[in-house]
Amino acid sequence: MKLALVSLNQIWEDKKANLLLCEKYIEQASQKGVALVVFPEMTLTGFSNNISLTAEDFQNSQTVEDFSALAKKFNVALIFGVVTQDGAKALNKSVFLNRSGEIVDSYAKVHPFSFAGEDRYFNAGEKLTVVNFEGMNIGLSICYDLRFPELYTALAKRSDIIINIANWPSKRVAHWNTLLQARAIENQLFVAGVNRTGIDNNALEYVQSTNIFNANGDKLEHEEMNDMKIFEIEKSWTEGFKEKFNTTNDRKVEFYREIL
Repeated sequence: MKLALVSLNQIWEDKKANLLLCEKYIEQASQKGVALVVFPEMTLTGFSNNISLTAEDFQNSQTVEDFSALAKKFNVALIFGVVTQDGAKALNKSVFLNRSGEIVDSYAKVHPFSFAGEDRYFNAGEKLTVVNFEGMNIGLSICYDLRFPELYTALAKRSDIIINIANWPSKRVAHWNTLLQARAIENQLFVAGVNRTGIDNNALEYVQSTNIFNANGDKLEHEEMNDMKIFEIEKSWTEGFKEKFNTTNDRKVEFYREIL
């Protein structure tokens, strides 16, 4: 499967401007025969706790409607981030649309980033999400989730690739790279991290750090177009690798339940 990961330089809390940027990348990706285009966390706003401005009714979301039209227009599937209302708070969500622009499923971030006060404005998600798309099982996760290996171990039981969309600052980018690689190695599958670039309204800097790691912990080669990287992955590669060297069979799940 060919997929494009876009390291969007998000314009702060400007949904219209960011949507125009996204459309350009989607069009370029479609011309390259890409099946799936993935954007960073809170795609059209950047990471913001200003839920009075950013949050939308998921059932009538303008962001979902706009991306749905783009998916249909360019015949590509999309993963993007959006903030949706959830009672007095909100949910930080990743949404998967198929090539027809239909919502296949969505995922609400299980681990709000309390260090940045996200938990004061966002409720935690309560379920895992794995989407089947053109023969690949794709697990969804968001930013801070990457620090919690238990979530990835659970997703890996049903996934061929786990995709994390993020706004992960440059001052901790070494953690980002290390954790993406570790999640891929320990679960023996592809792990993709899609991070933004630029500087946000909190003066946090983000650097180009979007990549996919395979089960051996290697970064995949790719074609690069500005801030978009295009990869090709095949689950048969992982299957062949695990036939020669399988570590996941030795997990002691019942024992871990006793000690955790």
